[in-house]
Amino acid sequence: MRSKSAKPSENLLEELQVALSHGTVARRVETLRRVTDLFVGNAVDYSDDHVRVFDDVFQCLIEQIETSARALLADRLAPIAIAPPKIIRTLALDEVIEVAGPVLSKSERLDDATLIEIARTRGQAHLKAISLRRVLSEALTDVLVTRGNEDVVQSTVSNPGAQLSEGSLTDLVTRAERDDDLAACIGLRPDLPRHHYLKLVAKASLSVRRKLEAAHPGLADEVSSVVQEATQRLRAAAMTRQTEMARALVKSLHDDGRLNEFQVTTFAEQGKFDETNAGLAALAGVPVETAENMMIESRTEGVMILAKVAGMQWSSVRAIIAMREKLAGGSQTDMLTLRDTYEALRGSTAQQVLRFHRMQQGATPAA
Repeated sequence: MRSKSAKPSENLLEELQVALSHGTVARRVETLRRVTDLFVGNAVDYSDDHVRVFDDVFQCLIEQIETSARALLADRLAPIAIAPPKIIRTLALDEVIEVAGPVLSKSERLDDATLIEIARTRGQAHLKAISLRRVLSEALTDVLVTRGNEDVVQSTVSNPGAQLSEGSLTDLVTRAERDDDLAACIGLRPDLPRHHYLKLVAKASLSVRRKLEAAHPGLADEVSSVVQEATQRLRAAAMTRQTEMARALVKSLHDDGRLNEFQVTTFAEQGKFDETNAGLAALAGVPVETAENMMIESRTEGVMILAKVAGMQWSSVRAIIAMREKLAGGSQTDMLTLRDTYEALRGSTAQQVLRFHRMQQGATPAA
């Protein structure tokens, strides 16, 4: 192994000087190849100072050389963790995707700021290359989801290293209503929060129902029954370990008499969907699945009905509604109007509506 003081040979230095001063394009390309060989073959041995020297040399050599030579350089430097950072950035910013692609998809030398800059200004091919990176931050995926075409979005969502923000997930679940392939990509993500999964399944089942009923109008009732059964199976399959633990915690609190309105409000303020849902169900005396159906509805009436049956104060209801809005990423509702509606809602009316809702859902009576 070469020592950390290893340097290019004197012959190569002389060749480099000639190439940079008055060499032809062909001479530059050949010198670039030899310098690249030298760096790639001994990269682990070079100090930061040596890497900076190579960086300056690469920057000079790639001026006025053909695309194929730049593309070859990008392909060879992309997998190297300590590749010279300036030349990597130059290659990443290249408008030609054959040059930019390898470093955009592989190089660990690119920081988030550079990647976001490129994602905001370059075309779909550059965005697709970025979507293939081993790790994608939330800020970067936000840009890819917003600017990317169908291919870019599906590539991003299918990438297990992509971190998806609440805002991006909300947007994607909404778009998936019109795109079955995208719905499948999102639904297969192991880190998809349960409230998004349930909304995805609910929307997908409605789409399936409409298609089947249109094809077989005489079998509408049977189709509805089949779709509802399939949705229930999907819901059970979507039960994550986190959801199971949340429900077990709430059940333990309820069995010990420690579950109250304050605890459920605390869950909501902490953004804990599963705990809030299970706690509200327990206080309202309904199955957790019934509460879950009403919690993921786009309208807020279901939440207010459950809360009124549970005897909750408006301050608690407001916290639950705020949690739903934050998780859904939608626009804020008029809390003053909702408060007036909630205060005017009678407990007996809420009980009647809840019974009707459970009858429609085919839920079993609460224990």
